[in-house]
Amino acid sequence: MTALPDQDAATAYGSRLLRGERTLLRPATEHDLAAVETWWNDPEQAVLQQSTVLPRPVGRAAEALREWSTNASPGAVGFAVVELADGMLAGHATLFGGALPHRCATLAIILGPHAVGRGLGPDAVGALVDYGFDELGLHRIELRTAAFNTRAQAAYRRAGFTEEGRRRDAVFHAGAFHDEVLMAVLAHERGRG
Repeated sequence: MTALPDQDAATAYGSRLLRGERTLLRPATEHDLAAVETWWNDPEQAVLQQSTVLPRPVGRAAEALREWSTNASPGAVGFAVVELADGMLAGHATLFGGALPHRCATLAIILGPHAVGRGLGPDAVGALVDYGFDELGLHRIELRTAAFNTRAQAAYRRAGFTEEGRRRDAVFHAGAFHDEVLMAVLAHERGRG
């Protein structure tokens, strides 16, 4: 990103901020949080998001998502992911733990079942990565995912992430241990594929 030379350049930058080619990142509403809570508590989705499937009572997951979405500090931001074509909620994405001096944050995203496999995830991840680097001044964005979540890994690679390592047998699902994949992207490495 280069300096903004004038008001027109600043306006153009602002118009692209929090926007991918197919998705928009916007503040989450209470309605959004209720939908995301439903996905979070669905074991079919939870196995891809959580190291242990542990459904929470109604309202508890929404409470956590609300906290992640207050955007009260630049060290933690969260957004509803909305499909540009129809304005429908597609998911929720967050960057957390972004503190000085390291300028590193962790990315997490969940998509609703209707949004999976349609290219919305990589687009939203790309928009969030751009926001993290260009607006929050992050240097590094990292994430963790289960080794069996290959679709997510492919989406992260399209946004510029590379695998940095594995935590062997760190996730337990279906009566067996699975590796956890550690991925990251540095500001100068990013790119949407």
